[in-house]
Amino acid sequence: MPCLLLGEIYNEVMTKLSVNINKFATLRNSRGGNNPDVLQAARDCQRFGADGITIHPRPDERHITTQDVYDLKPLITTEFNIEGYPDERFIKLVADSKAEQATLVPDGPDVLTSNAGWDTIKHKSFLQDVIGKLKETGARVSIFVDPVAELAAAAADTGADRIELYTENYAVQYRDNPEKAIAPYIEAAKAAQERGLGLNAGHDLDLENLRYFHLNIPDLLEVSIGHALVCDALYLGLENTIRLYLKELR
Repeated sequence: MPCLLLGEIYNEVMTKLSVNINKFATLRNSRGGNNPDVLQAARDCQRFGADGITIHPRPDERHITTQDVYDLKPLITTEFNIEGYPDERFIKLVADSKAEQATLVPDGPDVLTSNAGWDTIKHKSFLQDVIGKLKETGARVSIFVDPVAELAAAAADTGADRIELYTENYAVQYRDNPEKAIAPYIEAAKAAQERGLGLNAGHDLDLENLRYFHLNIPDLLEVSIGHALVCDALYLGLENTIRLYLKELR
């Protein structure tokens, strides 16, 4: 385990774990039928201690489908987080499901997985418009942002409540140089918090790198983890895996 950074302070809030269940749907869709059962996966994740359920219903429905969104809502007893590109379809799904949180990503329909954050300066006007519509649904709005202090701070001008720090670069660099990997995220987090924004994080966080990230980003409110958690569950079991991830955050 790498040394903690000089001057590090521990989180004063309890960081929530939202489990992204897309991969359960991907596996189901690869064969047809209802195995694995996505609805049961959501029930179990919550029963095993997850603080929320995240889904990303893409237009091509290659994993979570439109019907899944409606079927899942009555089962969510924690927090329902729907992420995606904020087109009219997405806004309708958030409104109809009364999701507690909408997380906006700049992905086009042809993108395999989320791979960048918003340019919150260039797309300020667009984001202000869609966030205004989403706020009317009652949802809290978080937007994907790269670890760039200027862009993190500018997210406040869009009307967002939170940013989700896009953590792929951190995960890639972590093994070679944890301090270098975390440095831009610390600066981006400070910039966002100075503008009154809450902090979420996600993408490629796992049992190896999660604790270090969590300890070095004060007042991290939520992490959304799917791919790594589901992969770990294949070997360790879903209940045990969720408890191990929660342990890293507690």
